Amino acid sequence: MDASQYAITLPADYDMAVLRERSAAVRPMFDDRAGLALKAYLIRDRGRSGSPVNEYGALYLWQDAGAMARFLVGGAGFERIARNFGRVPVGTWTVLATVAGPARAAAPRAASRRLSVPPADPDVDGTGLGLSAAIDRETGELAAFAGREGVHTAVLALAPASWQLLRFVLWQDEVPAAEDATERYEVLHLSAPGLAGMPDGRHW
Repeated sequence: MDASQYAITLPADYDMAVLRERSAAVRPMFDDRAGLALKAYLIRDRGRSGSPVNEYGALYLWQDAGAMARFLVGGAGFERIARNFGRVPVGTWTVLATVAGPARAAAPRAASRRLSVPPADPDVDGTGLGLSAAIDRETGELAAFAGREGVHTAVLALAPASWQLLRFVLWQDEVPAAEDATERYEVLHLSAPGLAGMPDGRHW
């Protein structure tokens, strides 16, 4: 499973109501998209929840790499983003684990994202598995974290090009104030055609 995300930063005086209306018009296009586990429509308003910018974007979890390719370059959706905002960068990650939370049946209204770099664990036994041990710890923490009240879905993913870890969490209501997050989002809509078929736990 792969994750992808784009984020479009907008002027400070941009009318964010325009984007809310635009996303409402395209939401049904992804509610039954083949090869897609979920798409979270994300927005940040400058000055709200600590956001320094106005931002619009989305995070996708893909069950099928071909479906992601069709979306990006096959005329299956990304061309509308490019037409309106240019060819914005799209971050991609390999999904390591997904965990269902106690609020899985609810429609999520918020999301948090945390980017981090795994520690350079010493290779004590000469196996080269220090990173694997660090990921095992992160996966265990994710499972414990996902049991918290209000969690819809928690995701752990890795970008091998930068060795950055992504922890993305969908929340039933607001992101808790004490949550360790790089960004906090409002979720405008969740398209989840493949949610029921997502693995629960580590993906290998």
